[in-house]
Amino acid sequence: MINLFIEIANVIERVFRQIENTVPPPAFVTRGSYQVFRYENETVEAAVVQKCARLVSGLNASLLLLRTGYVQELGALFRMLNEFSEDILFLCQAIRAGETTELHKKYLKLFYQEELDNPDNVFLSTQNRSTIPRKKIHAAISRIPEQELNPSDNQELHRTLSQAYSGYVHAASTHVMEMYGGNPPRFHVSGMIGTPRIAEFTKNAWDYFYRGLITIMMVSLTFKQESLLHQLYKFRSYVEEQSLRTEWEHPEALVKKMKTKKA
Repeated sequence: MINLFIEIANVIERVFRQIENTVPPPAFVTRGSYQVFRYENETVEAAVVQKCARLVSGLNASLLLLRTGYVQELGALFRMLNEFSEDILFLCQAIRAGETTELHKKYLKLFYQEELDNPDNVFLSTQNRSTIPRKKIHAAISRIPEQELNPSDNQELHRTLSQAYSGYVHAASTHVMEMYGGNPPRFHVSGMIGTPRIAEFTKNAWDYFYRGLITIMMVSLTFKQESLLHQLYKFRSYVEEQSLRTEWEHPEALVKKMKTKKA
């Protein structure tokens, strides 16, 4: 399965490079006494490219963590990948709909805000960056017309995924205790190779590599890269065949099962 993940990551990165070239590159500018790269035109498109850069980097990093058995850290990265994909869909919708909502405008203002208003003195900087509640992003992407789930269930699904991996980010006890075991029992602090956790997280990783592929397909569609999109559709079929996942149950049916499943 790792080899398939590598193939997916390589394809996504190749497509990203072509998407990256559709947006004017950052300029080398002055901030305080430093020279840094910044996008002079703080557009939605440039924001999508930056979020895609983190998505590609995150998928590549997840390969390293999985190979070395650092599944706690991988769980935290899954949470980040969730948000990267959500943000990309949210931003792409503004481009596709031709409408930058007030929520999009606020998001972009915060996204492009400098971390330090006094670059030469971190201590004297206010560092007053605020964030948009994740539930507002969930609500926005759940209302995208092409979604197969109704907005209410879609929003709850996003919330559930976010919360499921939150414990890895904040080191909640129940998540930390997944590191404990063996003979004699101990905390595995140098990776968990040779434990059942590897198979579990390899299975979960498939979802994120596949989701990354779907996300870059949405970006290709949004940026009107028809040739790339055609190639990605063919590659997606290949991935599904290699994974033995060519038949899919409708999302509404899956959610209905989850709602009726006994505790």
